Amino acid sequence: QLQLVESGGGLVQPGGSLRLSCAASGSTLEYYAIGWFRQAPGKERERVSCISSGGSTNYADSVKGRFTISRDNAKNTVYLQMNSLKPEDTAIYFCAASVRFCYLEYKYWGQGTQVTVAS
Repeated sequence: QLQLVESGGGLVQPGGSLRLSCAASGSTLEYYAIGWFRQAPGKERERVSCISSGGSTNYADSVKGRFTISRDNAKNTVYLQMNSLKPEDTAIYFCAASVRFCYLEYKYWGQGTQVTVAS
């Protein structure tokens, strides 16, 4: 069974950068789409980005031009490069997997990594 583990979160000042990693085990990521989601206190979970098994990407309007998703199937890992971070990006970030396409059900979830943007 596919297992996902996020890493790379932390505290960063506004305008700074972080790179999150989503490492998979138990199965190859090659056939999965991977989405990055976030949930801030008191807010609903939102999907910020996704990359399909074929490499197509999409982004929420709130992060377009600042975040970049990528995948390295050889390392069984998906990354989320986050630049120009803002306080409103503060949240727990989760990665999740669906079969091939971003619009399908996300069946596998990681435990999340905290991102805090504050001066």
